[in-house]
Amino acid sequence: MLISALTSLIITAMIFSFAISPAKPGFSFDIFGALAGDKGEVLGVDEQEMGEAVGRAVEEIKRVPLAGRILPESPDKPAGPQKLPASPANLGGPDAGDFIITAKSAAAVDRESGALLFSYQPDEITPIASLTKLMTALVFLDHNPGWDSVYEIKREDRREGGKIFLFLGERVTVKDLFYLSLVASDNTAAIALVRSSLLSEEEFVKEMNRKALSLGLTKTKFSDPIGLNNNNVSTAREIAQLAKAAFSSEDIRQATLNKEYEFKTLGGKRKKVLTTDYLLENFPANGLKIIGGKTGYTELAGYCFAGEFAHEDSQEIVTVILGGPTSSSRFKETKDLAEWIYENYEW
Repeated sequence: MLISALTSLIITAMIFSFAISPAKPGFSFDIFGALAGDKGEVLGVDEQEMGEAVGRAVEEIKRVPLAGRILPESPDKPAGPQKLPASPANLGGPDAGDFIITAKSAAAVDRESGALLFSYQPDEITPIASLTKLMTALVFLDHNPGWDSVYEIKREDRREGGKIFLFLGERVTVKDLFYLSLVASDNTAAIALVRSSLLSEEEFVKEMNRKALSLGLTKTKFSDPIGLNNNNVSTAREIAQLAKAAFSSEDIRQATLNKEYEFKTLGGKRKKVLTTDYLLENFPANGLKIIGGKTGYTELAGYCFAGEFAHEDSQEIVTVILGGPTSSSRFKETKDLAEWIYENYEW
């Protein structure tokens, strides 16, 4: 009985420590030192000594701060106290303390350290719709033929889904295609952008999947470059990583911050498109500003949004909402989440 109790305590402590962070446990203590008693003996102690030793071990665990167990220290973590969010198990229902997440999944990460600040079903794999275009933009930038290069819209470029702004025979610059893809989430423009890179659609999608793996996105898969295919899937946690990589590009970030984009075809026809990111109308506000954002929607994916935010001199964060029930809900919950993070964390 004594041996069993000792073994269970040791194994429990080791499992708890490793489960928190396999690479770097969130806490550590000398279990054998705690069990050894004052004489440095582990085996051969009597019941009284063992009881006292077990008590010391338990007290050692109790002294470890909860924050250290849930959010292990990181060399990149800003100095100062950090408050903890409510448990994800308490979110997503009517009893949520601060706000309700109605989306299928959500996540928020600290851009600098990558620490997960908030999560609700962050590893659930789900279609991502036009959030796909963040990866499309990243891969395109690896194959950009030049912003002033001219592309003529072909019949096979046309894609349904959303408003169409470009038509057969119109000639536009690559820069216009890039902005149309990200500002208005134009599917036809995105396909034309892919073909302007001199890669076939199939080759381009392979490059997207290769880049996903290079970014460590093991649950993210692409079947097309625009997001209409519901086999384009990821998780809230991995989309946060993708958004972080995408918004690191000045070209992508600046494109997504346009409330509208106006240009002329080489034939002189004027075009004007409006952003699909309605949060641009809400920021900056109360010291909070948006740094970049992208929407997505299909019937199966629901309403999605990935954004990056900053608050005055505070750390930048990336938020993700996947599978929202309405267009307005994804924006409201993103705004609420960003505000909540800065209210509940200190850097």
